[in-house]
Amino acid sequence: MGIAQSDSSSLSRIAGDCWGWQERLERYLSDVLSGSEVRISSMQRLSGGAIQENWLLDVEVTKGAKAGNHRWVLRTDAQSAVDVSMSRADEYAVLKTVHEAGVEVPTPFWLCKDLDVIGREFFVMQAVGGTAAGHRLVKDDTLVPDRPGLCRELGRNLARLHSIKPPVEALAFLPAPAADPAQSVIDQYLAFLDELPWAFPVIEWGLRWLRLNKPEPAEPCLIHRDFRTGNFMVDNGSVSGVLDWEFTAWGDWREDIGWLSAKCWRFGNNENVAGGIGNLSDVMAGYSEICPREISAEELRYWQVMAHVRWAIVAVQQAERHLSGKQNSLELALTGRLVPEIEYNILQLTGESS
Repeated sequence: MGIAQSDSSSLSRIAGDCWGWQERLERYLSDVLSGSEVRISSMQRLSGGAIQENWLLDVEVTKGAKAGNHRWVLRTDAQSAVDVSMSRADEYAVLKTVHEAGVEVPTPFWLCKDLDVIGREFFVMQAVGGTAAGHRLVKDDTLVPDRPGLCRELGRNLARLHSIKPPVEALAFLPAPAADPAQSVIDQYLAFLDELPWAFPVIEWGLRWLRLNKPEPAEPCLIHRDFRTGNFMVDNGSVSGVLDWEFTAWGDWREDIGWLSAKCWRFGNNENVAGGIGNLSDVMAGYSEICPREISAEELRYWQVMAHVRWAIVAVQQAERHLSGKQNSLELALTGRLVPEIEYNILQLTGESS
């Protein structure tokens, strides 16, 4: 953990934010923990997070029910956010909902909409142990000694998530489920590409293939839409917390399976289809313990193509944030350089049919 790589001016801004926030945060936390006094001994920006910022807080609470030392995470917006990313208030509502459904997530504590505290909405949640580093999880057996067991655990978490069906009052801010989720996404991506000054023929080819090969829609449920290696913490070989819920929506449960198993999220360990971790059959075995379902080879291929097309679109979006001047970022610029590799994966997956 540590401060994300940045230039000297960004580091100075981050340090200034940190010191400016501390006293106001201590007052805020003391207020929400009525009858307690809160002191923050350290604030550390966690690495990564092009869309959101995460700050690790070491906190000492005196008096009250939470008296003692704690490690919490403050989650807020980065300077420039992708348009499809939900607000922190909405993400907090999602986190509370899935936590109540039994999904393994960091416990959400408080949401703050008062911009006088740090200048942005934020929420505070429990810090969880372990690592989310995909390049380590897919290769280091000391981190994942039981790969089938971890895959089954991932499947159970997905099934608990997918058991949440619309409508849910706390999630009323989410757009209503589309009658045909796949077609809705295809239309959205085509509209985005049409607005760009550059052509992306391979992405458009992938979208055409998706339109021509659509399966029948499944019953809508709550889906994560970014459930992949790198977005769950693993501690002592088990899931300690599923992270990054800002893209959650009502949709087709198979989309999450396709995203988890897409080649672009295997971190080079391509023989392990389930996110480079293990076998997808183990994920589905754990899933079926909660919700008996199967995904056919044809359905899996379809949603893997959808995953690569979506990742290509996200990479183009992030590069555009840098190129437009909204956020000068080497990380965003380098993400745009991934597009040709993702396009190659799209061509490989769609090469056997028109």
